[in-house]
Amino acid sequence: MRPAPETGPEAVKLWFCPNDDLAPGIAATLAAQWLDEHERESAAQFLFERDRRQYVVSHVLLRRVLALESGIPESEAVIWRSSRGRPFLQKPAGGLPRGGRELDFNLSHAGGQNLLGVVRRNRIGVDVERLDRGDQGFDIIVKTFAPEEREWVDQVGPGRARDVRVLRLWTLKEAYSKARGFGLGMAFDAFAFRLGDDRGVLGFRPPDDDLSRRWRFVELEPVPGVLAAVAVVSDDDETVLELRHGFPWARSAPQRLPIPRAPAGPHQAPGTQRNTPF
Repeated sequence: MRPAPETGPEAVKLWFCPNDDLAPGIAATLAAQWLDEHERESAAQFLFERDRRQYVVSHVLLRRVLALESGIPESEAVIWRSSRGRPFLQKPAGGLPRGGRELDFNLSHAGGQNLLGVVRRNRIGVDVERLDRGDQGFDIIVKTFAPEEREWVDQVGPGRARDVRVLRLWTLKEAYSKARGFGLGMAFDAFAFRLGDDRGVLGFRPPDDDLSRRWRFVELEPVPGVLAAVAVVSDDDETVLELRHGFPWARSAPQRLPIPRAPAGPHQAPGTQRNTPF
């Protein structure tokens, strides 16, 4: 008999795992046992060990979480990719052994940090960035933003405050585009976010081809100096965010944060989030 699907408010499950939480030798051992041929070939193509380690840890994390959430053993999960490269879990003919019939996930990694999001219904996108990445194309990034976003960024002078604004917008845009399955193939000036100066998504102007109007957005700083964003479609009146830190050897108790549906108002789309855990 299969376990009954989870009930209650829809849960957005996040795992934040720095590379340092998994020793190199353990990561290599798990990778040899769990990763499929495509993943092993991809890992072998990296020229630098730091990049190879980032890939291995993130994909070992992914397979471990999928095993916990779906009931499919790590080495048996079949992950296929869309024409745009977005990964999906192939469901067995009889359905998932654990947690219901549907599951969507999204993975992001940067600078030794890994973020994985899982939902049972609809779609999710996540992105993570480090603030200490240095001057790595910030001016080019800003040029991809919508005019109102560029104006908001330019309200502060060069320095950390401006970098924070750039990366807040960038992570939100990446998360939204990834949730829709476009990755970096989406025109980032076709949609816009209105953010609070300190925290919080105050408004969202979707692109013309997005008619769902059911998006929720969350900003996070899981550890100092690391910014993350989540974009998720949700039909529930109440949606709960569950955040876990570290590599999931077992089912640990998460930090639970409500994500209420914000009321619609002038210049604010339904489903945005003001009280962001930042």
